Amino acid sequence: MTYDIGAEQVEAAFMYDYELGMPEAARTRLGVSAARIGGGVALAMAADPTTYWSKALGFGLTEPFTLALFDEILDFYRGSGVKQAVIQLIPAVLPAGFAAAAAARGVERGTTWIKLGGDPAHVAATPTDLRIGPVPVEQAGAFAGTVLDTFGMPAGDLTTMLASTVGRPGWQPYAAWDGDLIVAGGNVYLHDGGAGLNAAATRAEYRRRGAQGALIAARAAAAAAAGSTRVYAETGKPAPHGHNPSLANMLKAGLTPLYERENWLWRR
Repeated sequence: MTYDIGAEQVEAAFMYDYELGMPEAARTRLGVSAARIGGGVALAMAADPTTYWSKALGFGLTEPFTLALFDEILDFYRGSGVKQAVIQLIPAVLPAGFAAAAAARGVERGTTWIKLGGDPAHVAATPTDLRIGPVPVEQAGAFAGTVLDTFGMPAGDLTTMLASTVGRPGWQPYAAWDGDLIVAGGNVYLHDGGAGLNAAATRAEYRRRGAQGALIAARAAAAAAAGSTRVYAETGKPAPHGHNPSLANMLKAGLTPLYERENWLWRR
């Protein structure tokens, strides 16, 4: 199978920039460290209050993913101070016998994500009664607070991390407003001709009003205007007969599933 390398590289780039690009004081308090390994990145956040931000991804597409490379990633996490981390891997790039080798190292297979992609110029617009637009600098904190609160993540240095993308090169955060209130948000990161949609969240009481569909379209249009030729997103694979609203919104917008990726969980 041929993979769209940009799908992994753009996500690896925006995750790296989220954590390494935030203001130094917040980065230090969160205990952030990172390593570029084997064509991918490994990110650690020792004081992460959510356990979400320690992850490694982007492997197996520009060079082989080997057990030696896997051990190098695990060694990084053992020395990083984190209690757990997720290594996100495409099944087709794994060496034979990987599941047994991972188990022997105390690493368990977890959930599966779906990677999607498409042409940003062909993303379908969704009608909404909410106002959609770029996030102004003076509302960076409100944007970050809305997204984090919706995801169940606490305010504090994570707010600083997300808010600091407003106005930073490569990032174009968008929001949906009801009057003066930000009720939904989403970010997009531009990298090497690709665009990575991320951080999409809508307050519960404002769902089913087209916010996320409109935000997907707005961010895709911004990416196309900036010269991006591919737009990417990722979300969890639903259980059989289950439903993931984020996936439904992406498919409705015209994004196409590219491949699945497994989350492998390491714990100290």
